[in-house]
Amino acid sequence: MKTRGSDFWGEGVAPPIPPEHFNDIVTTAADLAIVLETSGRVRSVIVNPLNPSLGQLDHWQDRDIREFTAEDSQAKIEAQLAAYRAGGEVKSATIEVNHFDNANWEFPIRYTLHRIGREDVILMLGRDLRPIAELQHRLVKAQLALEKDYETHRDYETRYRVVMDGAREALVIVHVGSGRIVDLNAAAAGILGSEADSLVGGAFTQEFEGRRRGEFIENLAAMAGNQTGGAVKVETRRGKQGASIYPTLFRAAGDRMLLCRIEPEGSEEGIAADIAGTLSLLYQDGPDAIVFTDTHGLIRSANEAFLGLCDAGQLSEVKGRSLGDYLSRGSVDLKVLTDNAARNGRMRVYSTRLDGAYGSQLSVEISATRLGGANHGGFAFVIRDTSRMEVVREPVGPGTGGAGGMPMTEDSMRNVMDLVGSSPLKDIVAATTDVVEKMCIETAVELTDNNRVAAAEMLGLSRQSLYVKLRKFGLLHKGGGDDRQD
Repeated sequence: MKTRGSDFWGEGVAPPIPPEHFNDIVTTAADLAIVLETSGRVRSVIVNPLNPSLGQLDHWQDRDIREFTAEDSQAKIEAQLAAYRAGGEVKSATIEVNHFDNANWEFPIRYTLHRIGREDVILMLGRDLRPIAELQHRLVKAQLALEKDYETHRDYETRYRVVMDGAREALVIVHVGSGRIVDLNAAAAGILGSEADSLVGGAFTQEFEGRRRGEFIENLAAMAGNQTGGAVKVETRRGKQGASIYPTLFRAAGDRMLLCRIEPEGSEEGIAADIAGTLSLLYQDGPDAIVFTDTHGLIRSANEAFLGLCDAGQLSEVKGRSLGDYLSRGSVDLKVLTDNAARNGRMRVYSTRLDGAYGSQLSVEISATRLGGANHGGFAFVIRDTSRMEVVREPVGPGTGGAGGMPMTEDSMRNVMDLVGSSPLKDIVAATTDVVEKMCIETAVELTDNNRVAAAEMLGLSRQSLYVKLRKFGLLHKGGGDDRQD
């Protein structure tokens, strides 16, 4: 007896199945069983209790199956029903149908159609295709995700290669564990004296004289972890050329890597790096106060010398404040400094007083420089304490000059000029003559670029009093008659 084929059960061998058991056999053998008339009316519908996801479909009974069939599947149903209505021998057919229920949710079913002894009735046994459809959907999504990841990988690979090949710096990537070169650009291959393809995979240590593998790689890793930075001095094996290696430690796919930037001795990059390091040390440890501000005079950074002059405990106390807050005449001093630096690029010397956090005052000289660039625009100020120089200055007294005194010497005149901006005009005039008063007014007008309002504030005069004195000394039209108000 064959196990496959139409004669599995021969005539007289088929077991008799009672009707009450036939429903159980049909429902467990298929996910969905429908007894359908050739006209399309559903006579009976049974759902496999082991597949409750199909829900209750009892409302299909005594209704046309076309009401629950998607438009793209109705032609399949109609073709099969027409074949059965035409009579004749019709072989068992398999069709895939998309159903939708009243809840507007779709589910695909694969049916096999069978005769059951009556010409106008068909038995449809269906298998739910949703698990297969879901599996196919996941497969498609996985394929799309894989293709997207592949495209992203290609994109990153292209960017990485362009950056490596286009970089002027000599870059080498070294695996810390093995000490071998993972990748390098053409600039690095040129310094090491070989082709890039031949260097990849080789020991990085062998490219330098007098270096032992383990010690050299550990030294580079330790230098990379040093926050202050630094370089490892080496000599290339092929070219006998001195160079400096600046390592950066990172981790990729769980492995530690070193990005080594190689700078040969005497290169512009190496010189620039040395200058930058030297200037950084000068900024931190220099005796003169250095302050960087934005274009409005707000402090961005200041060194320890400035914190000492203004009695500030830490940088956060001064950062973000205006530099004018620490100058004796506030915004007047700051405006003179910034205006001259903005106009001429720099202002060499400006004498004033610096106010400390606790009321102390120091005589200082300030030089200002305008900084260009989109990211570093602003001003740099170098402030020098000159309070010790006042001790050796000759005092200005009533007998030092003027109509009734001895002629003023050049040194005494310079001392008077240094007082402009740090003392009111009435104190200076009380100790000097008309000559000194004229010199003070000329100095103030020159410092403010003929800005009469700022000069009046600097001298402690009203604007009207300043005009009277300008007329008195014949200075009203000095500077081309420029009478700017701001």
